[in-house]
Amino acid sequence: MNTNNVWEIAEAYLDGSLSLAEAAALKSRRETDEVFASEFNDNINLLSSLKSSGSQKRFRAMLGDIHKEQSAAPAKAKRIISLPAHFWRIAAVAATVALVTSFISYSIMNSTSKRNTAEYSVISNKVTAIANDQKNLKKIVQDSLINKKSPVVPTSDVRRTGTGFALTNDGYFVTSYHVINDGNGEGDSVYIQSNDGVYYKAFVVNFSAESDLAILKVMKKNFQFTKCEVPYTFVSKKAALGSQIYTVGYPKEDIVYSEGYISARNGYEGDSRQYTMELPAGHGQSGSPVIDARGNILGILTAISSPKEANTYAVSSDALLDLVEKMPAGTKMRLPKSNKLSRLSREEQIATMENYTFSVKVYKK
Repeated sequence: MNTNNVWEIAEAYLDGSLSLAEAAALKSRRETDEVFASEFNDNINLLSSLKSSGSQKRFRAMLGDIHKEQSAAPAKAKRIISLPAHFWRIAAVAATVALVTSFISYSIMNSTSKRNTAEYSVISNKVTAIANDQKNLKKIVQDSLINKKSPVVPTSDVRRTGTGFALTNDGYFVTSYHVINDGNGEGDSVYIQSNDGVYYKAFVVNFSAESDLAILKVMKKNFQFTKCEVPYTFVSKKAALGSQIYTVGYPKEDIVYSEGYISARNGYEGDSRQYTMELPAGHGQSGSPVIDARGNILGILTAISSPKEANTYAVSSDALLDLVEKMPAGTKMRLPKSNKLSRLSREEQIATMENYTFSVKVYKK
């Protein structure tokens, strides 16, 4: 323990070759000598990094041996596997970590045994950076595994598409009933596609063919649309004639914004549970939220008229509230009570709504 070769002491400590007396002396010195303790800890970190680098080299050598064995074996039909984009990101991070580790290892082996405190500080910072990179790499791998567990997209053709939006953050959402049932029976499987492109399978919880509304729930366990609760509320009374409104929906693959106003307080053929609106809309937007300037949900877009009439119709939100009241026994669903969109600009409201609005796709097996 009188030697000043901290590197050798650290190696012996990691190898477990210190005697009981030496280990006790080392512990005492680390507690009483701050300079020694700092240098000792730096060496422990560096040796651990070198050990990790060695494991990576042995792994690469193992892969090389496997490749040689496969090359010597009789030729077989080749199978090409396309890797998702996130696996290339993982490979890039891993290559960066290996490069930095190799650089530091080379610097340590070629430097002299006399190092000042400033040099140790620089190396320590580099080791910390490596540790952070490894932590980030681990997170990327974990995220990739989570995404792999998402339901597989059906290979059959899409029968119908529409739009849906969240009722609660734990997976309940609403869309137009005719999206999932066009009169020829419900689709074999219903999926939503979030704005980041991930598919989730859903099932019907409740519906009203008369109101053209359907409430569904995402099947994925512990699903959440975002980390925050749904930021809008549903009005229980019909809005005034001329109220300014807008909607966001999926007539295309990307979300589309439209704005307009309420042109009649009743809807198609005088239906009092609907609105008539001057609002541009297209196929695929059925089920879109109809929102007022303060971020309240006034209704759910249900139909567009002929090009000659140029009207759009929406089911009022009070019809949706009635359907929620008639949910099956045992269903636990609580609509949001706080409107967090009211103080946001229109642009900010739209950006927030994108997280809770998505494409609904119905497939046939």
